Amino acid sequence: MSNSSVDKYKLAGVDRNSAEKLKNSLASIAKSSHGPEVLSGIGGFGGLYKLASYKNPVLVSSTDGVGTKLLLGKLTGNYKNLGIDLVNACLNDVIVSGADPLFFLDYIAIGKIDQVIINQLVSGMSLACESAGCALIGGETAEMPGIYREEDFDMAGFAVGAVEEDELLNPDEINVGDSLVGIPSSGIHTNGFSLIRKVFNIENNHAILTKYSDTLGRTLAEEISEPHRSYVKETSIMKGRVKSLAHITGGGLIENMPRSLPRGIGAKFYKESWKVPVIFDLIQSEGDISLDEMNRVFNMGIGMIAICDSKNVDYILESIPHTSVIGETISSSESKIII
Repeated sequence: MSNSSVDKYKLAGVDRNSAEKLKNSLASIAKSSHGPEVLSGIGGFGGLYKLASYKNPVLVSSTDGVGTKLLLGKLTGNYKNLGIDLVNACLNDVIVSGADPLFFLDYIAIGKIDQVIINQLVSGMSLACESAGCALIGGETAEMPGIYREEDFDMAGFAVGAVEEDELLNPDEINVGDSLVGIPSSGIHTNGFSLIRKVFNIENNHAILTKYSDTLGRTLAEEISEPHRSYVKETSIMKGRVKSLAHITGGGLIENMPRSLPRGIGAKFYKESWKVPVIFDLIQSEGDISLDEMNRVFNMGIGMIAICDSKNVDYILESIPHTSVIGETISSSESKIII
């Protein structure tokens, strides 16, 4: 005779009661990011969002993850920053079209539900969403024993924004001689962590993360855990004054700039026109990495680039702290990027 009181699914590795408690907790956390446009948030089959105040809207979507920076969270216990990373990596890809972020969803897959870890992740997401005026409207947390070890997890984010069709940024308006205005990154952001782990041998020497570095002025963990910066407020300030935007992520300046340029236009960066954060010099020297590869892997201190007419440069520099003109557009049949 079978024992009906035994939770066989839990014995198989999936705890439904824990998942239900977690869902209620996450709904409470996400609510702080909701405005009147959110008609239904976490808990239903789908999140409901009322699109208002647009005449001819275009929806802009993006999805992303945080790569192997996840492993840094496991080693440091700082999961909240990973949630911030996830949101900002996605939102920054949405806003380069000229859109305002509307809502965000997440997907977390984990070997065994850990409410402390997941609450930290989602708290970071909610904080980043609230800061950007974006709603954390839903998500999925999947407990997947057999696919992931108990302590392992992965996550992805999905962002949707909107822009009036006649306000979409149009790179075809770019001319030779337009200015490249650089907005600093907050550090590494979310790219290149596999290389960082190898350079500092973090896999075999966890202690290096917590050792104070005179060069950095803090520990390595504190430096490379710095969250991916959001540029939502900055791009809002620049509305109507830029022709195109480039979010500098994996691929660096060399691979991301061409995505924001029309055919026949390249970019020339002025050497020493911005201060490269010391962490990048440290990675390059410790890993014996060529400058070309550094520029293809890391943002090198520039997280967002605005391409604009020279007449709008002064306004941007005065309105957004720490920005600088770091280059100009050039004629190039192959959209060459010169650094």
